[in-house]
Amino acid sequence: MPKKAVIDAKAKRVEAVTEKFNNATSAIIINYRGLNVEEVTDLRKQLRDSNVAFNVIKNNIAVRASKEAGYEELGDLFKGPTAVAFSDEDPIAPAKILKNFADNTDAVELKGGVLENKVASLDEIEEFASLPSREESISTLANILQAPVRKFAIAVKAVAEKDDGDAA
Repeated sequence: MPKKAVIDAKAKRVEAVTEKFNNATSAIIINYRGLNVEEVTDLRKQLRDSNVAFNVIKNNIAVRASKEAGYEELGDLFKGPTAVAFSDEDPIAPAKILKNFADNTDAVELKGGVLENKVASLDEIEEFASLPSREESISTLANILQAPVRKFAIAVKAVAEKDDGDAA
């Protein structure tokens, strides 16, 4: 029979992972079997640069935490070597990074996850990963908003240059 200290430690771990699921805008579950140390380091750096937490979680703890967070459907995904990428800022970032990484290496397999508080299938995650990132969306919006001002400035400059040409 497990000691009370061990049971308490596991309960705290389940509580911590449950909190991560509850706070995340997205949580992507992967199988990372076969990654070498260099690849894991590279993946962690890419995720960290986008403020995405990457955790290897024991399957029984992940199953309990996902159930407590209201994502019982995820329980079947926690088999074999499993890691979860949690993002509480940009919901697209972990999907985009992990999809790109999985496309470039055979060692990573996307399993499923949560997108904006809803359990998502593998197809939904891959579709989500194809969306532009937050930064790309902001840049596009800024360009769209600048276009009328830019056109107006070009028109004013053309009128001013024409008036200068007529005066000479």
